[in-house]
Amino acid sequence: MEVFDSVVIGAGQAGLSASYHLRRRGVRHVVLDADAAPGGAWQHRWDSLSMADVHGVAALPDSARPEPDGRERANVAVPAYFATYEREHGLPVVRPVRVDRVERVDDAPDGLLVVRAGERAWTTRTVVNATGTWSQPFVPHYPGAASFAGPQWHTADYPGAEAFRGLRTVVVGGGASAVQLLGEIALVTDTLWVTRRPPVWRTDDFTPEVGRAVVARVEDRVRRGLPPASVVSVTGLALREQERAAEAVGAYDRRPMFASVEPDGVRWADAFEPAQAILWATGFRPAVGHLAPLHLRSPLGGIRLDGTTAVVDPRVQLVGYGPSASTIGANRAGRVAARGVLAALRADAAALGS
Repeated sequence: MEVFDSVVIGAGQAGLSASYHLRRRGVRHVVLDADAAPGGAWQHRWDSLSMADVHGVAALPDSARPEPDGRERANVAVPAYFATYEREHGLPVVRPVRVDRVERVDDAPDGLLVVRAGERAWTTRTVVNATGTWSQPFVPHYPGAASFAGPQWHTADYPGAEAFRGLRTVVVGGGASAVQLLGEIALVTDTLWVTRRPPVWRTDDFTPEVGRAVVARVEDRVRRGLPPASVVSVTGLALREQERAAEAVGAYDRRPMFASVEPDGVRWADAFEPAQAILWATGFRPAVGHLAPLHLRSPLGGIRLDGTTAVVDPRVQLVGYGPSASTIGANRAGRVAARGVLAALRADAAALGS
């Protein structure tokens, strides 16, 4: 039986960073990626998202930061960068491999783990989970949603603004994606923005000090075993110049959440608004279902971490989860996870030696 020192699940920013640091430290590992091509979640983002629109893509370790034309599509530029990085650094990526579950071989706390994908399996001493959130779009349940006569999309399958032309559209969600997509859709049709809570607009500059405070608050949540909060719930929202035209037509005049959906619109207790399309910009959840056999979740619903190490099982590292769910955070987490893997391997070796 072939036994790896580590298996990395996912080849987005976090997974590639972790693989780089593992390879640099001589850790024998493999990276399993569910996609057929490099690029992580970036390859699935909507065509209208340009490099000028994104908040920035941090350089992967030992690599120059990409500086493409701002008009270039993000779902082309970033995957090309990732593909080059994999090739130049000789990272051991195997694809497409969609992991179904990760299990303990036995009950020993320092025993082996097995990563399963259909009929295939990889036995390993440690796991670095880097699956992100894109594969787990979240759509809340509202009475009558299945009866709606028009199209319903989620951010994950956003078809571009032209698909909404002439369709009065309800955009649901209080995050940055809702703000950005409203900035496009409101220029081609009538829109209505609804959110569960009033949006909090950021009026100050997002300084390094503010960034550190944001990370600290998210780290505190995962340290206590709470589910990770959305970044916007901590940072607040801000309009960019390309969204000012939508602001001028009232796109960001927010309404509270409706109570139910009807075939031709949405209803509150005291009002009804007709609609022909709904866009659920309601975010994503961590893609960690395959880790369920390890029972990592705390009673509070999240996976408790110490840095990137799962407190329940130090053989498992999570990157791109909680405070590392950003390109910069993912890079740092990859380095920390590699150290966590080495610590688990040393502990394993010590146990065998004793």
